[in-house]
Amino acid sequence: MTPYDDQNIFAKILRGEIPSFKVYETDRTFAFLDIMPRSPGHTLVLPKARARGILDVAEDDLAEVARSSKRIAVAAMKAFDADGIIIQQFSEPASGQVVFHLHMHVMPVKDGVALLPPQTRKEDMDVLADHARRMIAALGS
Repeated sequence: MTPYDDQNIFAKILRGEIPSFKVYETDRTFAFLDIMPRSPGHTLVLPKARARGILDVAEDDLAEVARSSKRIAVAAMKAFDADGIIIQQFSEPASGQVVFHLHMHVMPVKDGVALLPPQTRKEDMDVLADHARRMIAALGS
């Protein structure tokens, strides 16, 4: 397996070198909005630990990502009046993984509204700021 590259975009976001729309953070996880969302509220949940994917992440770090993903899912359902939630994780290029730092996609969905294809369009920054405020409010309640 290819070793972890600490210059990937998510590692840079975790180090604060690239800005993000952070919605949630623990001592072991970090969650922020995808700037090319497939649905309103599409959030990425990462371990802070160096892990390329599910194949090399420590079990305790994966458990924390799962816990944070659930918390994000519950908040997204509320913040976006969603009818359901999709959680996806891809590991290695053959699966469709594009950024090689483990992450879970948490996507709220509405009945009858299809997800956008991956990496279709960059969302307006004002819209993302509004979505982040909604998520943070839902996480606080």
